[in-house]
Amino acid sequence: MEASPSQHPSLRQGVGLAEFTTWKVGGIAEWFAEPAHQDDIRALVGWSGHHRLPLHCIGAGSNLLIADGGLDGLTLCNRRLQGSCLDASGGWIEAEAGEPIPTLARKAARAGLGGLEWAVGIPGTVGGAVVMNAGAQGGCIAEWLHSVQLLDPKQPDQTLTWSASDLAFGYRQSRLQQEPLIVLSARFRLDQGQDPAAVTARTSANLHSRTSTQPYQQPSCGSVFRNPEPDKAGQLIEALGLKGLSIGGAQVSPIHANFIVNTGAATAAEIDQLIGAVQQRIQAAHGITLHTEVKRLGPFEGIALAA
Repeated sequence: MEASPSQHPSLRQGVGLAEFTTWKVGGIAEWFAEPAHQDDIRALVGWSGHHRLPLHCIGAGSNLLIADGGLDGLTLCNRRLQGSCLDASGGWIEAEAGEPIPTLARKAARAGLGGLEWAVGIPGTVGGAVVMNAGAQGGCIAEWLHSVQLLDPKQPDQTLTWSASDLAFGYRQSRLQQEPLIVLSARFRLDQGQDPAAVTARTSANLHSRTSTQPYQQPSCGSVFRNPEPDKAGQLIEALGLKGLSIGGAQVSPIHANFIVNTGAATAAEIDQLIGAVQQRIQAAHGITLHTEVKRLGPFEGIALAA
């Protein structure tokens, strides 16, 4: 199954990626598309494979740092691949990969399905949340995911179905971080029969807690570093007085130390350098290696340590 630029109207050349990331940085994509249907994804993946182009898949652009030099090949942004269906009596909810996690959490709450209250403040999509095993406030995707539908770029006409146990979930980790598979949709099994008003109230309280303690008014990727349990990354960074530390337009947030914000004109290189500077300071002071939750795409010269 192949597409061509003339056959697929969403396929464009030379698209700036900064507007597609929550950090508002990133260079130019050689080819770019925003498919709205799974068949579109299959066609575009087939086209990129036919032309032997590198393939990158992004969602809402959170937890993502794209290099200033941009990306070769085809970049697929799946944020338009939205939609969900639920069975309140059975406790099931299934969502397309581009469905925003906060939207899914609110839908579940209104239906009296408990389990995703923590997810209302996650600035990402279902697909990205599955790949990263996103979590907050004591909850995470691995606890509620039942199964996921995947596309293998080598066989775009086929759909793979993996159970949650196939994904080898760990803290902010899954098998999908090492395998070049694309999430198409995910199915969750939640706690049914709860009072919708009570679940909605818990969901709203979680959102208020996050927005009142995190820098939601400035571009960021969400939390930058994984917590080196039992320690908390933000507390370690704050204890060293690193809130407000800046390199160019990148700054350790004065509100929450595990956030790096774009104060207006940051580059991806400056953000990457600031990540590395924080890691070096924590390593020197405590002998602790901070690993990032951030996925880096494109050419970087920085020293930031991924997971």
